[in-house]
Amino acid sequence: MIFKRNKTADDVLNRTPVWRRVASIAAAVIVVLMLGMAWYWSRSPDIFWVNEKTSAGAADTVIGYSTADTLVRVAETLHDKPGGYLANDIMPPGLFLDNIPNWEIGVLQQVRDLARVTRNDYSRSQSQSREDSGLALAEPKIFFDHDSWIFPPTESEYRTAIEGFTSYRDRLGSGEDDAAQFFARADNLREWLAQVEKRLGSLSRRLGDSVATDVINTDLAGDRAADASSQLPDQVNVRTSWFEIDDIFFEARGTAWALVHFFRAAQFDFAAVLADKNAEASVRQIIRELEASLQPLQSPIILNGGGYGLFANHSLVMANYLARANAAVINLRELLDQG
Repeated sequence: MIFKRNKTADDVLNRTPVWRRVASIAAAVIVVLMLGMAWYWSRSPDIFWVNEKTSAGAADTVIGYSTADTLVRVAETLHDKPGGYLANDIMPPGLFLDNIPNWEIGVLQQVRDLARVTRNDYSRSQSQSREDSGLALAEPKIFFDHDSWIFPPTESEYRTAIEGFTSYRDRLGSGEDDAAQFFARADNLREWLAQVEKRLGSLSRRLGDSVATDVINTDLAGDRAADASSQLPDQVNVRTSWFEIDDIFFEARGTAWALVHFFRAAQFDFAAVLADKNAEASVRQIIRELEASLQPLQSPIILNGGGYGLFANHSLVMANYLARANAAVINLRELLDQG
């Protein structure tokens, strides 16, 4: 009688070619490394301290230096954070990440708004005055496509913009270039706040649409003579796609992160204006609401529970903080409008 021995795992392993075993181990190691890099790259940068003075130990402050320096540092964070700039990545793991690229879009939008206001308002005494030549070259660069990976890559264009902002900051801080100016006036601050108001209002609405189905169309409300280029429906479907909920959430987080720094800088540069209007408390309240929106996320995914459902709705929580910040921004603009 002939007895046949059953195949064991060792037998199968011994018959597997060496190159297959090596390739399997290498693939497993690569996957683990990719997952580790993806987790590390997906962490949002911490809030940094805004500089009030040009250097440590400096006796005097320069009006506008804080805003210019913060603009540079926030823009640099897009490149210097773990993983660098990811919105235009075409290779893994950046290719498969969407949370931090949307965070970058939120930061980038605020950098663009402040850059434009700095060029058109902060650096000019009046509408007929000459604009700063360095800002005129740098500001358009930051509006380059955010997802171009070649010919030219987005990073190179944004680096050029940052170099222009840095030059303006340094010329402003040195006091040796009379052409570099920063005019901290109430009307200039209102111009920037108007942009912030629109961004926060839009984000609050988009976040709230995570639970809404349709809304009454109010586009022409308040004006009997108002008209539109095409017929508008009475009800509009605004429900956010399930696949876009986390995208909007992290765009809002990036927006709040950038605005925390920009409002802190405004506290320094517009201190006299805010004191004259007794508006310091309003700015502090805006910063507090934005900081609250950046609390650490305890859930591994963005939950989208119903308004009174069993699970949380992270979009509505974020919308609440941004709406409260936006209300404070509106109140601050009205306060600055008063004589």
